[in-house]
Amino acid sequence: MLLDIFNDFTSFFQLTAFSLVTWRMVVMWGVCVLLFYLAVRKGFEPLLLIPIAFGALLANLPTEGLITSVPLANGQIDTGVLSLQFAPDGHRISHITGGLYDFISQGIKLELFPPIIFLGVGALTDFGPLIANPRMLLLGGAAQFGVLITFIGANLLGFTSAQAASIGIIGGADGPTAIFVATKLAPDLLGAIAVAAYTYMALVPLIQPPIMRALTTKKERLIRMKSLRKVSRAEKLTFAILVTIITILLVPAVAPLIGMLMLGNFLRECAVTDRLLKASQNEIINVVTIFLGTSVGITMSGENFLQVQTMMIIGLGVIAFGFGTAGGILVAKFINVFDRKNPVNPLIGSAGVSAVPMAARVSEVEGQRADPGNHLLMHAMGPNVAGVIGTAVIAGYYIATLAR
Repeated sequence: MLLDIFNDFTSFFQLTAFSLVTWRMVVMWGVCVLLFYLAVRKGFEPLLLIPIAFGALLANLPTEGLITSVPLANGQIDTGVLSLQFAPDGHRISHITGGLYDFISQGIKLELFPPIIFLGVGALTDFGPLIANPRMLLLGGAAQFGVLITFIGANLLGFTSAQAASIGIIGGADGPTAIFVATKLAPDLLGAIAVAAYTYMALVPLIQPPIMRALTTKKERLIRMKSLRKVSRAEKLTFAILVTIITILLVPAVAPLIGMLMLGNFLRECAVTDRLLKASQNEIINVVTIFLGTSVGITMSGENFLQVQTMMIIGLGVIAFGFGTAGGILVAKFINVFDRKNPVNPLIGSAGVSAVPMAARVSEVEGQRADPGNHLLMHAMGPNVAGVIGTAVIAGYYIATLAR
């Protein structure tokens, strides 16, 4: 009797996936719990972290019909691999098979999700603060210092120039752009780069404040900036068109990102496409955020994530963010040396990284920590949106010069 019960239990256990659980999976469960904690308990960008964490949880369970993984020569694992069956003539694909995320993750591999996200970002973003105060372009450009430093550092650590460029874009704090560049220049590192970029974007409220306080004095943090002038609708529409034309003429490779960003912004400012604007701001970007976040998370299998190369990329991501934050602050202080009548609060320099509007909110919070009556949010949006454009331009340059 007992033997029969034991045999039945053994047979049942063999039908389950418990025996397939590895120590790497268990470690990654802990990472997922940490991400859930930061998103739910601390409120750190839950729209990003929750899909990423849930995707990572699925990646570290012995699932069926969800994702196909294929080992690569460099020790990494390629995910989202579709199986193609060709017709007898060898030219036509007769059948495609794969799990759920083999299909969904094609939105990353085929470079669909990043430009669509940019459409939503453009529809949600007011470029008025940048137009009203054009010198904020300097702060947005200065924040790209982190991209350059990380590119050099990654090269010194043995990464190729194409890989180093993809890793460096993490410093722009722009997840869609990082994915866009990695897809073209370093597809073997796409998972690690995407995870680092989006995770650090969500952790901007933790990473930036210590650097901001260390590089500014109490007096500088108390600076109150002059109110911005009102920007007309005609100016905003003209700005969207001119940026589209000039940027794409200079760096054609960035056309998908800048084109969709400015299309979204034109929909916002033209005041005659309300339905399209609402779709861009809500349904479209929300659906794509879910798919993109979970597709990023599902690359975080223990075999992929717990590697020296991945840890190096994550470490370089922190350096990139740090130097990007510092660059914007230091250039803001430099501007004040020459313009004492209309000084810039250096706290808004940190918003030059592209995390819209997270980095601008951090500037607002740090400004109010020093002076509760000081509101820096609108001022910080200037370098914030300038950073988006700046990172996209650098990305286009890297693609144009380093793509095979």
